[in-house]
Amino acid sequence: MHEKMREAMLYEKLTGKNEGKVLCRLCKRYCVIEDRKMGFCLVRRNERGKLYSLNYGKSTGFAADPIEKKPFFHFKPGTRVLSFGTPGCNFRCLNCQNWQLSQGVREGGTGALEIPTTLPKKVVDLAVNHKCEGIAYTYSEPTIFFEYAYDCIKEARKRNAELFHVFVSNGYFSQEMLDLVEKEGLLDAIRIDLKFINDEKYREITGAHLLPVQQNIERVYKLKGKVHLEVIALLIPTLNDSDEDIRKLARFVAGVGKDIPLHFSAFHPYYKLSHLPATPDRTLRKAKRIAEEEGMQYVYLGNTRMAGVENTHCPKCKKMLIERYGFEVLKNEFENDKPVCPECGGRINIVL
Repeated sequence: MHEKMREAMLYEKLTGKNEGKVLCRLCKRYCVIEDRKMGFCLVRRNERGKLYSLNYGKSTGFAADPIEKKPFFHFKPGTRVLSFGTPGCNFRCLNCQNWQLSQGVREGGTGALEIPTTLPKKVVDLAVNHKCEGIAYTYSEPTIFFEYAYDCIKEARKRNAELFHVFVSNGYFSQEMLDLVEKEGLLDAIRIDLKFINDEKYREITGAHLLPVQQNIERVYKLKGKVHLEVIALLIPTLNDSDEDIRKLARFVAGVGKDIPLHFSAFHPYYKLSHLPATPDRTLRKAKRIAEEEGMQYVYLGNTRMAGVENTHCPKCKKMLIERYGFEVLKNEFENDKPVCPECGGRINIVL
């Protein structure tokens, strides 16, 4: 059994009255896991005092996507990434779009892990062969398959593959994980979902808490220049779409950094929230207006067909710098890979 699994990173064996148990330090849950038991994510198992990753290499959904689909609008615009994910998650989101994967073990048992193994070498091969400039660890929470992502990054570097690496995350990773990311320069960008600005709603809909996500948004922003950050807020009717909630969320993000790209995304009925209506365009427009009133410089609207709501403008002179529609970049006005407005010289928070 052990030969088929990768020993986990970021855990410690406990002693004394907790002999045989392990403390997982990968995410903010810090699970204490008994022998032969699994952590909250259901893909990390304690086997006789050693913690193993059960989802290592169990990747699926391979696709060559525009980076804008993740969505990253201020990181390597117009490039393509190889996207994939594995079973397992440290959240229990009632509206999860990828619940068959993220909640597969919880919904269907360990059979959800019976996916052919794709080793890191093959992942890098796929990225290179499909002419992708980077790899996006996504669909489910990449923190929960950190060992796999880590080995993919190391494999790419070993082969001198000029690939960047991005996490599409719920922001519930541990300080220890982020410290390792910073120390070894593992990631180039992290997109964090700020799902609610109310802890009660966070617990009700995701099974997690608000504060750890806020703390990680602050911590990643402090890595500016090393790790690029973008924040996504899915607006769910009746749950987080009030003027007060939107303003509070925008005010928090602005307090961290007014130059953080902030995406408001439309909700569509799905999974265990299929009884709720889709987010109307007027709510998205309201959110953009409120966020800009709070000083946010780059506010985008997603999951909508509205025109012009995905374009990047210079916050100083308002010149349109990048024109987008859907996931396609129609025009890019940046010159010589310099992150400055060609019109007024204003500095733009973008990685070209």
